[in-house]
Amino acid sequence: MLHGSHDYRLVALSIALAMVAAYTALDLAGRVTAAHQRSRWVWLAGGATAMGLGIWSMHYIGMLAFSLPVPVLYQYPTVGSSLLAAIAASAVALFTVSRERMGVGSCIAGGLAMGGGIAAMHYIGMAAMRLPAMMQYNWPIVAFSVAAAAAVSLIALVLAFRHRQEKKGSRRKLVSALIMGSAIPLMHYTAMAAVEFYRSDVPFSARYTLQISFLGVVVISVTSFLVMMLAIMTSFLDRMLALHAAVVTAARDGEAHFRILAEAIPQIVWTAVPEGGFDYCNQRWYDLTGLSEPQTLGWGWADGLHPDDRPVALQSWEKAQSAGEPFEMEYRLRKAAGGYRWHLVRATPMRDSSGAIAKWFGACTDIDDQMHHQRVLEEQIKQHTAALVQSNTRLQSEMTERILTQQELNQQNARMVEELTIRSKRATNLAKMAELLQSCPDSKDAFSVVAGMAPKVFPELRCAVLLFDAAHERLEVVPIGDNSVLPVIGFSPQDCWALRTGHVHIVVAGNQIAQCAHAASCQYSYCCLPLQAHGEVLGILHLQMIEPGELSQPVVALATMFAEQAGLSVANIRLREALRDQSIRDPLTGLYNRRYMEEMLERETLRAVRADQGLGVLMLDLDHFKSFNDTYGHDAGDTVLREAAAFLLKSVRAEDIVCRFGGEEFIVILPVADLKVTQARAERIRSRLRELPVLHQGQSLGMVTVSVGVAELPQHGTSRKELIEAADAALYRAKREGRDRVVVAAGPATETVPAAEVAALGSPR
Repeated sequence: MLHGSHDYRLVALSIALAMVAAYTALDLAGRVTAAHQRSRWVWLAGGATAMGLGIWSMHYIGMLAFSLPVPVLYQYPTVGSSLLAAIAASAVALFTVSRERMGVGSCIAGGLAMGGGIAAMHYIGMAAMRLPAMMQYNWPIVAFSVAAAAAVSLIALVLAFRHRQEKKGSRRKLVSALIMGSAIPLMHYTAMAAVEFYRSDVPFSARYTLQISFLGVVVISVTSFLVMMLAIMTSFLDRMLALHAAVVTAARDGEAHFRILAEAIPQIVWTAVPEGGFDYCNQRWYDLTGLSEPQTLGWGWADGLHPDDRPVALQSWEKAQSAGEPFEMEYRLRKAAGGYRWHLVRATPMRDSSGAIAKWFGACTDIDDQMHHQRVLEEQIKQHTAALVQSNTRLQSEMTERILTQQELNQQNARMVEELTIRSKRATNLAKMAELLQSCPDSKDAFSVVAGMAPKVFPELRCAVLLFDAAHERLEVVPIGDNSVLPVIGFSPQDCWALRTGHVHIVVAGNQIAQCAHAASCQYSYCCLPLQAHGEVLGILHLQMIEPGELSQPVVALATMFAEQAGLSVANIRLREALRDQSIRDPLTGLYNRRYMEEMLERETLRAVRADQGLGVLMLDLDHFKSFNDTYGHDAGDTVLREAAAFLLKSVRAEDIVCRFGGEEFIVILPVADLKVTQARAERIRSRLRELPVLHQGQSLGMVTVSVGVAELPQHGTSRKELIEAADAALYRAKREGRDRVVVAAGPATETVPAAEVAALGSPR
């Protein structure tokens, strides 16, 4: 097997020839498409020859680039056949892309025909070789090279069809030429790889053969380049000549068409040279102005303008010329029959490729009727404007009145909302006060609630509550807050008209009729409302204005509710207090009863034990009490009990608790008192009671004595029951030993206290 080598310079030369051939194909495709009739066949033949020669040259230069170690001759008749195959393939390609439309079927058929021609050119060229060797083909590679030729041809046809109308060498055209130029050598060298050479001694005929030297390579390359460049230059010159002829024809036809159109347009049409002089006017100018063509062309057209408009028109025209900007103006043109008509004149500069003004094109539009209508319209607009101004003035006046009315309505709504808000707050505070009053345990807390809520319910008023005293003969002021001012602290019920009439009494500031004596010095309006509950008058509610003004009816109505609520709450509290007193007080003496005593003694016992403190208990019994009832009657006995109870209350401390145990027996609880203090207090009560004068119906009932039993926590017990039993036992001892004495309960710590020490400890604190 013979192994050859490649001359890469010739490889590069073959690729360059393929690139130029590809560009030639793209350029000539456009010329074949643009040509008509016979010239089309001439361009098709010349283009196919140039393109086929380029492909054929690329093929043989590529074959010569592959050198073998044996001499190679080429049979030139066969070489000529391969050239014809290349030209035929090129003709098929140009014919295919020169059609108006190239469908998928025609594109594939053209690609197969062109690819087959290129493959035939290659293998015919291989058959032209004469050398002392035998060639064998690798048929799979041969099939691949033929398919590659068909694919390359299809790509070439698509690219040529897309860029056939491009007149210049654009970037896309160059890129397409590079793709096609690279694909053709790829197919060629793939086909070269399908051949294997084996040395052989079989003789071959050298008839009609020649050996291509370096000079032959140069001649083939230069000839191919020249032919393809000649085809490209011929295409370029043909395009230039066709373009020039088209421009001349278009200019000539355009001038004629322009004049035809200018005469057909129902306006004055004119053109002017760059210097400003007219060089053409259509017939309508001459018909309107009566000027002839010599009188008009150049600057004679200015004579057709109204004398008043001429200076301004010429100045504006010269300014537009110097600036090179469009011209537009309204002026009057004279009429051949006399008079003038308004026209709108417009002119536009026409520029050449360098941007210089080549000519001015203008037109004059008759607007005289429009100007007349405009004047009429302006007069009508003036009249309508005056009427509109008058209507607008009237409308503004109405809008002002509406705005004022709306503002007043808004103010009324705002005041209404404010009043409703105030009423809501008043009602909320009144309900809150009622809720709080229900939870008050006594009158003091109730008045504290009224004092806190009255300024919130009536922020514009000063309030005061006046209640009857215990004798129901005088009213005393219970101030509410810091704004309550009354000149008197208490007064008689006859000094208030509300108590006289039994309902609300209102006094307006400055009104001297029916003024209440207790509010004679009030400067502002006020009112008094009776406080009633369960049919009983408890007092009055006094309200006076903080600032000048009158009490509104809603405020008075709310004040009535306030007074009813306050009076009812006070009455309920008093009723609860009375019921409570009845439950814990002895009705005859007013002292705490036995049930309350047991409850308080239990509590004090627990407290003393927890605090490790002393607690004294005295049990007292009036001596010979039955003799008072037998001698003077039961009323006298009740008097003795009441006087003894009052004496006991005065003889103890504020924190001591005095209770009626039953009958003529009493118990005194002394918190935080040891045995000495308790015994001393008992001795003092016993000795002082002997001196108490008791009168019944003006008659003295004699001396009252008492026996006392003394017990103390923790010496005599640490529970309520133990203390009472110890004190009771001591009392019975005092009774047995002769009465009118103090006896201490028996116990481990019992001792007799000296009289002097007892006297010193017995004084109340």
